[in-house]
Amino acid sequence: MFFRMALFVASLAVALPGGAQQSQLPLLELFAGMHRIEAEVAATSESRQTGMMQRTIMAPQRGMLFVFPEVAAHCMWMRNTLLPLSVAFLDEKGRVINVEDMQPKTDDTHCASKPARYALEMNLGWFKSRGLNAGFAITGVEKAPAGR
Repeated sequence: MFFRMALFVASLAVALPGGAQQSQLPLLELFAGMHRIEAEVAATSESRQTGMMQRTIMAPQRGMLFVFPEVAAHCMWMRNTLLPLSVAFLDEKGRVINVEDMQPKTDDTHCASKPARYALEMNLGWFKSRGLNAGFAITGVEKAPAGR
């Protein structure tokens, strides 16, 4: 009986309303001008591969920062991702290189137009609705752990 109760309590700690899963990834506070972002940090190969897969909701101020171990022409895809997202590819200083809109459950690739160090995923249209495009700096990325 104790084991079943412990399992039930553990499942409550992981599940969020609406069927979304709570992330075990660390959070990092970022800013896009006056806009505060609570970014989950995907800095390992495993966390980058999983990304936002299987999530059904994401708060408007939440996102995911992908930290790559090297500056390169990185690409993203949406396999098993249920939410429409926008991704901003960022250089080493956090400046936006380009923004791509991505549709759920597709294998289409969305790539940085120049070598990037980071990718920041937010709800679809988040960057556009705030007028954030190429050259705009996202601050706080320098506090992210190194990608591995």
